[in-house]
Amino acid sequence: MKYSLIYNGTLIDGNGGKTLPEAVILIKNNMIVAVGTEDSISLPDEQIKKIDANGMFILPGFIDTHVHIMANGFKMEDTIHNPLSLYFYKAVENMHKTIDAGVTTVRDAGLADVGVKIAVEKEIITGPRIQISVMPLSISGGHFDFWLNSGFDIKVSYPGLPESLCDGEEEVRKRVREILRSGAEFIKVMVTGGVMSANDGPEHTQFTVEELKVMVQEGKYHDNVKVMAHGHGLEGIKNALKAGVHSIEHGTYLDNEAINMMIDQDTYLVPTCLVIKQNKKFAESGDLPEYSRAQALEIVDIHDKNIKNAYKAGVKIVMGTDCGVIPHGLNLRELGFLCDIGMSPQEAIMAGTKYAAECMGWQDKIGTVEPGKLADIIISKKDPILDIKSLGNPDNVLLVMKDGKIVKNLLN
Repeated sequence: MKYSLIYNGTLIDGNGGKTLPEAVILIKNNMIVAVGTEDSISLPDEQIKKIDANGMFILPGFIDTHVHIMANGFKMEDTIHNPLSLYFYKAVENMHKTIDAGVTTVRDAGLADVGVKIAVEKEIITGPRIQISVMPLSISGGHFDFWLNSGFDIKVSYPGLPESLCDGEEEVRKRVREILRSGAEFIKVMVTGGVMSANDGPEHTQFTVEELKVMVQEGKYHDNVKVMAHGHGLEGIKNALKAGVHSIEHGTYLDNEAINMMIDQDTYLVPTCLVIKQNKKFAESGDLPEYSRAQALEIVDIHDKNIKNAYKAGVKIVMGTDCGVIPHGLNLRELGFLCDIGMSPQEAIMAGTKYAAECMGWQDKIGTVEPGKLADIIISKKDPILDIKSLGNPDNVLLVMKDGKIVKNLLN
């Protein structure tokens, strides 16, 4: 059957305009071909599969611009005891939880190789559409160096996964080229330390401006591949901005100068409020390693204040969660935290749809419910304009359609 028709629901299309009651969305194969009301759309004579939204709320599939599909907490004991194959089987479960939550596209910030992406594209496994970085870049002793001072290395590694560590401009250039060779669609770099680090802290600066410029340059040489920068500390963030990165992840210690640099350079901010808040809970309950607890508690209020300042100033903010560091399937809880920093529900929805698609460079394919886009659509039980936090509960996401195919249906 070529055609599907979603009807009898209120459409929130991702463009930020008024909602459309009694909306009708006509889909041919995997593409949206018409959006409107029942009396405004001409239906084809062919047989149509009809999907009754039952008076509920129709939205674009959401986009999480910062996840780790292959990770489940980066726990030292997992790396010691788990066989390699288990990481891939758990990734299948992680992807199912992600799409079940209403997220139909993700930007994977490290560890998912091209085979994981291909398996989803070939429908061998069910999961969100994936844009991959393959392996983050880190300095020796930096945020993605898992070597402990005991002499034990707790990193996950497997054939085809490039090395993460690089020091000096020429080694950086070689490592970027290896990552691009392995199928990376963007470059991920750690420009500061992080919370979940044994060897550094969030404020520690990593890589020089010159090293970062090499990454940006190599990306431009390779079909203008963008660079996303994990950055908590201020100096590292400013170094990344001076080098011309595409997005800053986390942004904890942003100041007014860095905020103005982001605005001037049209740089995206992915604040990952969810992981900051969730790690605080884990720290308070003793569920984080001892070396992470103080850092997790220390940055929460600082992050909250500075992200609010960035939003008020007009920095482009998009949804990302860092799921993988925290449990998968919680993704849309980020929308409520975006509203806590000052966004309206419509703005938060756009941050997780339209603007997230633009950040990924896929705005021609996904991000809104309108003709010419892929049919990535969800149906919510509750009105997210009135209760944005309701989307954070996957049980309220009753239908998920990705690429014209229904992958979750609790409507009936």
